[in-house]
Amino acid sequence: MITRNGLKRIYQRRARYAVFTFLGVWNDFLGPLIYLNDQEMYTVALALATLNRRIGTEWNVLMAANLVAMLPPLLIYFLAQRQLIGGIASVGLKG
Repeated sequence: MITRNGLKRIYQRRARYAVFTFLGVWNDFLGPLIYLNDQEMYTVALALATLNRRIGTEWNVLMAANLVAMLPPLLIYFLAQRQLIGGIASVGLKG
């Protein structure tokens, strides 16, 4: 019983760490802005920022790209949702 609960908490911690690490890397803006020179190597956030111009911004392309950029984080969240919610619920339980 103790081993099963301990392993369950380890999986929940790993899932939480994996989701937050993925989101941090996925949304990284300043780091790649500093050390990347080639536009083909830009991260998603940086590439979306280059689509926004002062004059002549194509809003339909920008919004479609934002929609596509939201899909991987949502997919990762939905795949790890059981472990994330289980970890939050286990904190409130006495045991």
